[in-house]
Amino acid sequence: MKPVIALVGRPNVGKSTLFNRLTRTRDALVADFPGLTRDRKYGDGRLGDYPYTVVDTGGIGESEDGIDAPMTSQSLLAAGEADVILFMVDGRAGLTAADEQIASELRKLPKPTYLVVNKTDGVDADAAMAEFYALGLTDVMPIAAAHGRGVRSMIETVMEGFPDLQPLDDDQPQEDDEGRIRIAVLGRPNVGKSTLVNRMLGEDRVVVFDHAGTTRDAIEVPFERDGKPYTLIDTAGVRRRGKVFEMVEKFSVIKALQAMEAAQVVVLVIDAREGITDQDLHLLGYILDSGRALMIAVNKWDGLEADHKERVRAEMGRRLEFAPWVKIKFISALHGTGVGDLWAMVEKAWDSAFIRVSSNEMTRIMEAICAGHPPPRNGRFRAKLRYAHLGGNNPPTIVLHGNRTDSLPASYKRYLENRFREMLKLEGTPIRLEFKSGDNPYEGRKNVLTERQVQRRKRMIKRMKK
Repeated sequence: MKPVIALVGRPNVGKSTLFNRLTRTRDALVADFPGLTRDRKYGDGRLGDYPYTVVDTGGIGESEDGIDAPMTSQSLLAAGEADVILFMVDGRAGLTAADEQIASELRKLPKPTYLVVNKTDGVDADAAMAEFYALGLTDVMPIAAAHGRGVRSMIETVMEGFPDLQPLDDDQPQEDDEGRIRIAVLGRPNVGKSTLVNRMLGEDRVVVFDHAGTTRDAIEVPFERDGKPYTLIDTAGVRRRGKVFEMVEKFSVIKALQAMEAAQVVVLVIDAREGITDQDLHLLGYILDSGRALMIAVNKWDGLEADHKERVRAEMGRRLEFAPWVKIKFISALHGTGVGDLWAMVEKAWDSAFIRVSSNEMTRIMEAICAGHPPPRNGRFRAKLRYAHLGGNNPPTIVLHGNRTDSLPASYKRYLENRFREMLKLEGTPIRLEFKSGDNPYEGRKNVLTERQVQRRKRMIKRMKK
């Protein structure tokens, strides 16, 4: 069992920087202002052959109002479930009242706690640590997380507290994502993505606050439901490019789009009170371009008037005519109405995105489709499709081989797509068709006539002129 190490402290003391250093990644967003991290973020690290898990937390603020309260609650939850706590303080700012308050809370936990004095680069480390001994924590270690100084000796000291830890064998099979359904929740700010994630998980896993931009990072939560492994990804809200000014928000948008690419199923959350907006359609376009399985959750459906609901349904039907295969579910993430039905839709979309069909079966389906409506004639010739096979998944890619496939009109390609979707019973996923034409063996070769053939050709031309 890997030890779990929680990073706890005030805002802007360098917890996310140390998290990236210990996990050797850049998963956690880092910026020089307080309050950037708000949710618990997990990452795996390794010291030689010995693995560990690091938990990055939001800063425990001095205020109990606003968003500081749920951030503090998340940090204390991480400390409660950890095996070791790294209490981080700012060596340059010195001891503060908030540090003393956090230390008093941590002393109540029966967990080994190490005091980590960060930002000691360029200053006398002993002088920076001196006043922090007043907190009553004997294990005090100076580091500079931004430059990596003292980090290795710190983690070595922490890992010495686990003498029974078994080394990780490189030959043993590693846990992978095969068979695990990765679900990304995407949408504009303040449409209820984090509330939906908490409702689907059945716990307050991510911070929820009635303010746009609460979530700033992509938070991955692996879990099991009915014996099946899932990974649920909460993402930051994506606004129009013209309204994004802060650099942190730009990185948050990038993280959200990267989470979409890494997912297999995307749940696009829309605010029912505002209906489907142009920004929702832009996000929908990104998802369709990525080829991910998709469903739309229309949130905040409760409490709306009947005529308003009818207008939203009509507007969505009109604006989503280009993607009639997209499944729509009207939900209330706050009260849980309709959220349970999303799981069946996720399962069906995942099964459709990773469908397996043999080449013989795919060819038979193609022949049945073409028998019902052959390709239209283009000039003197008609395109002919010979066989088909599955070329990839997520999205399902169908490769069709034949002659003159480049002459097929777009309308007939749409017909093929719709018929393949119908006969394969695909739901909630886009499909892509690739057409390949065989090479003409006589292309570029010129037929040289014999003398006798030349004379005969001249006689035929003369007779035709008469």
